[in-house]
Amino acid sequence: MSRITAPLADLYSSIRSDLREVARVFDEELVSDFPFVDDLCDRVRAYRGKMLRPALLLLAGKTCGSVSSNHHTLGAVIEMVHVATLVHDDVLDEADERRGQEPINSVEGNVAAVLLGDYLISHAYHLCSSLKDQTAARLIGATTNAVCEGELLQNRHRGDTNLSESLYFEIIKRKTGALTATACELGAICAGADAEVVDSFRSFGLSVGVAFQIVDDMLDIRGARQEVGKSLGLDFSDGKLTLPTIHCLANAGPETAAALRSAVLGKTTAGRDCLLRWLAETDSLAYATSVALEYIGRARSALEILPPSDARSSLTAIAEFIIQRRL
Repeated sequence: MSRITAPLADLYSSIRSDLREVARVFDEELVSDFPFVDDLCDRVRAYRGKMLRPALLLLAGKTCGSVSSNHHTLGAVIEMVHVATLVHDDVLDEADERRGQEPINSVEGNVAAVLLGDYLISHAYHLCSSLKDQTAARLIGATTNAVCEGELLQNRHRGDTNLSESLYFEIIKRKTGALTATACELGAICAGADAEVVDSFRSFGLSVGVAFQIVDDMLDIRGARQEVGKSLGLDFSDGKLTLPTIHCLANAGPETAAALRSAVLGKTTAGRDCLLRWLAETDSLAYATSVALEYIGRARSALEILPPSDARSSLTAIAEFIIQRRL
């Protein structure tokens, strides 16, 4: 796999004007008669970040033919759902930074943050209902159900030192993979793609989403806060096992495994340096990287059904960018 040196924004060059339109639809939808609600919406716009999921939706549409106003609407819907999950995640994780600024929960409190996340979800459905075909609305509904299932599963297994890799993947396929898969699927559907192509885009999005989450989990362990732009180390401190720690527990010697298990259960305190040393003993970060690479390979293979095009090349480059970000 070649090293991607271009910034992600350059990979969006063919859809830059479409992304601006998505942002416009997003902004116009989030308007309230109450100034304090508008102020909250202004703050949450900073959560949009790289707009990866709308970009994938637009590029899927472009690969399959052309981008329409429905793509812009659905790009905004997908981003609203994604931003809502970030707002809620910051409450669950008690985070104190998001995109380099204080998150909503730190400034306005947990109640306001939860309600704002709900407000974003309700607006996403309101916007989705403006489309004549309700296929997208049903798919978005099923996807948000899956995201919630993933979060509930993860919460249920906090501190579970027997969490298996298979259950970890069930969690991240729902909490992260499902929304990315839906973004790609909707992009193809709205461009009039046939069922086989739509399925290929769903597979591409799911694989990209899983790889993204594995990388995100690794960054939580060894990333630089000023580069990642959010609170780090929260998974370990909250008792959430991720692929590196699951692999370490399964492959470490008795002493290291016992120390890691005790730290996950909150019986002892272990800092980042300690965790990194344990993971190094079992090559667990290298293992997680290799699994993420496998999923990127699956994503690339899913696109082989499509004829070569600039949009397809951009999708491949974005998939490769995900595995390379800050690693």
